[in-house]
Amino acid sequence: MTSTLASMTGFARHAGSHDNASFVWEIRSVNGRGLDLRMRLPAGLDGLEPALREVAGKRLKRGNVSATLTLKRESQAAMMVDEAALEGLLRHALALSERIPGAMVPRAEALLALPGVIRPAPAEDVAEDAEAARQEALAATLAAGFDVAIEALDRARRDEGGRLAVIAADLLGAIRRLVAAARAHAPEQAAQHRARLQGALADLLGDSDPVPQERLAQEIALLATKSDVREELDRLDAHVEAAHALLAESAPVGRRLDFLMQEFNREANTLCSKSASLQLTAIGLDLKATIEQLREQVQNIE
Repeated sequence: MTSTLASMTGFARHAGSHDNASFVWEIRSVNGRGLDLRMRLPAGLDGLEPALREVAGKRLKRGNVSATLTLKRESQAAMMVDEAALEGLLRHALALSERIPGAMVPRAEALLALPGVIRPAPAEDVAEDAEAARQEALAATLAAGFDVAIEALDRARRDEGGRLAVIAADLLGAIRRLVAAARAHAPEQAAQHRARLQGALADLLGDSDPVPQERLAQEIALLATKSDVREELDRLDAHVEAAHALLAESAPVGRRLDFLMQEFNREANTLCSKSASLQLTAIGLDLKATIEQLREQVQNIE
C-alpha cells in the first residue's frame, strides 16, 4: 500500500528569471507544533507575502517553514558616443599626426576606446503605468516560482513520509511481537505472586502460627487481580491497530499519533509496575524502548 504520510522535514530550491532579473526561492521545513511560516523577501516585495502564505497554507499543515527569496536585477545600461568629446579628440589626433613625420592617421577604434568617448546613455523616462505593469509581471513570475518551490517541498516531505511509514510499521510489528511474548508470561503472574507472598510470610513468621489458609487465599486472590496484565496487553494490541489505521489515512495524522504514543507509554508503564517476574519486566522495558523509538519517528510526521 502506498503511504500518504508527509514528514515535516524537507528542502526545496527553485531558480528562475524574468526580464532583466534572476531569482532563487529556497524553502526549508522542520518539525513544529503548527504551521509557522517565516518569509524573507527583498525590500519592496513585502506585498507578495499574504498571497504566498495562502499558497503555503493550502499545501502544508504543520512545520516550521522558512522561505527565502533572492532577487538579482541585471541592469544593462545603454551606452552612447559623446560626439563633442570624440570631435575634440579627433581634431587633436589629426593635428598631432601632421606634426610627427611618418605618424599614422588615428584609427576609429582607437579613438572610441579613449576614456570619455563612450559613456552611459541618460536614463529613459518610463511611463508610470508601464513601470507598474513591469512590476506586476515580475511579481506574478515570483509568485509562480514560489508555487513551484512549495510543490517541490511538499513532494520532498511526502517522500520522507513514505520512509517514515516503513519505519513506523516495522516498530509497530516489534511492539506486537513483544505484546505476544508478554501475553505468554501473563498466566504465570498469580503463581509467582503466591510464591513470593508465601516466601515472605515464611521469612517473617518463622515457626510461629501460620496464616490461615482462607486468609492467605484471599490475599493471593487480591494480588492476582491487581497483577493481571491481560487488560493492558489487550489495550496495547488495540493501540497497534489504531496506529496502523492512522498511518493509512490521507489526512495529516501526526497530532493523533503523538497522543496515541502517550497511551502506548501508559500501558507499558503499568505492565512493568504489575510485573511479578524478571522475564515480564524485561519485556516491558523492551516495549518502552520500542515505543520511544516510535514516538521519535512520530514527532516528524505532519
